[in-house]
Amino acid sequence: MCVESDGCEIERCSSSDEVHTLSGSMSPTLKSSPDLHPCKPGQKFRAALLRCRTPLVAAGILSFGNVLNYMDRYTVAGVLLDIQKHFEVGDSGAGLLQTVFICSFMVAAPIFGYLGDRFNRKIILSCGIFFWSFVTLLSSFITKDYYWLLVLSRCLVGIGESSYSSISPTIIGDLFTNNKRTMMLSVFYLAIPLGSGLGYILGSIAKDAGGDWYWALRVSPMLGLTAGFLILIFVPEPKRGIADQLAGRLHARTSWLCDMKALAKNRSYVFSSLASAAVSFATGAFGIWIPQYLVRAQVVQKTAVSCTYQPCSSKDSLIFGAITCVTGLLGVVIGAVTTRLCRQKTERADPLVCAVSMLGSAIFICLIFVVAKKSIVGAYICIFIGETLLFLNWAITADILMYVVIPTRRATAVAFQGFTSHLLGDAGSPYLIGLISDSLQESYATSALWQFLSLGYALMLCPFVIVLGGMFFLATALFFLDDRDKAEKHVNQLSRQPSAVKVTK
Repeated sequence: MCVESDGCEIERCSSSDEVHTLSGSMSPTLKSSPDLHPCKPGQKFRAALLRCRTPLVAAGILSFGNVLNYMDRYTVAGVLLDIQKHFEVGDSGAGLLQTVFICSFMVAAPIFGYLGDRFNRKIILSCGIFFWSFVTLLSSFITKDYYWLLVLSRCLVGIGESSYSSISPTIIGDLFTNNKRTMMLSVFYLAIPLGSGLGYILGSIAKDAGGDWYWALRVSPMLGLTAGFLILIFVPEPKRGIADQLAGRLHARTSWLCDMKALAKNRSYVFSSLASAAVSFATGAFGIWIPQYLVRAQVVQKTAVSCTYQPCSSKDSLIFGAITCVTGLLGVVIGAVTTRLCRQKTERADPLVCAVSMLGSAIFICLIFVVAKKSIVGAYICIFIGETLLFLNWAITADILMYVVIPTRRATAVAFQGFTSHLLGDAGSPYLIGLISDSLQESYATSALWQFLSLGYALMLCPFVIVLGGMFFLATALFFLDDRDKAEKHVNQLSRQPSAVKVTK
């Protein structure tokens, strides 16, 4: 028999059961007492909800929310050609949509990281989802003469999505530990390629079904509202450090300035953040421009014609979205399994697996631009292998952060890593690639061949950035063990009585 916090009996509970209260605390098992009274129907329903608030359910809901975040982000990319035709903007103007989104995303990330280390995280997550869902839905009603409003709406959506990406991994980090945490973070970060691919697919399908690209922006908001309510109801607010058995013992809380100084001195964190920026640079540019590049390749091969009126063909967006979903699943699973096996050989397995996968990815991404002119199938094969290798490191990078950063500053660390990776990565890469492409097209604007080649030359910047990211992961491997040990010692210091704590800065 179990007892709820208001003193009523909950039926069908074994003697070994425990009940989670809404605050996330645990009510100890009590024996039946004459002072107890039967639960009312509303209390039984509440107790049933509490029993559903398990770590696995919470991780599943948070992963679902992350899928929606990335699905909304890349829905615009799936209908980008239609947007260009509708608003009559060039490559640089189209790339600006993603750039303003990422700029607002990265500026808001440190703010939400600060809030996430100090206030109720699931409330912040839910408010962020409700906000971007509302703005995305409104943006679907913008008319042809107000392109600047569409740009502004993407800026506001970036703020809403930033709250989720900065905070949600830290909740998973406080619900699981060791290999279970690696696995759950792998599932969570599977949402990046899966959501991105679904953005292309669902955006294209909604556009074709509705007969206009506006309908692509009306799918994710409805799902976003659902995710927000699920988080409020089923996701607990775990105490920071509870998975590491530190909840209630972290007596000393450091200031935000102290946290930032410590992160700046954490060499593993700095180098892995720079490597993440290289990944973001490539994925941001690819997500926007690869479908268009493949369309132009087919025009050159004379297997397709240029889009002159709406709606434009969605075939390449659908294929690229499907490839991204599959490669994301393979990449995250292979990354988690490979890292787990390599940890038996070396404790530096996490950064080394990331480095090798990055360097291998650069080779196949280079081959895309070699074979695309002659074979679209060959280009898709290179995309498949290159993306699989590139997606290996998403969850592993997050796990590296969990090892080398103490629990009380993880939200700040995740947020600032997101800020850095976006600032140096996909905040500028879509616009930069579009700008280079436009500049190269100036002399031969009417040539289909030159439009194809100019975009390919611009995208060739990505493999070189990926190689640089691989070098940063190798640098991370050099300092990983030292920084992990320092984090463990720092946690031991913080878990003592306040009088005995000497905070390391």
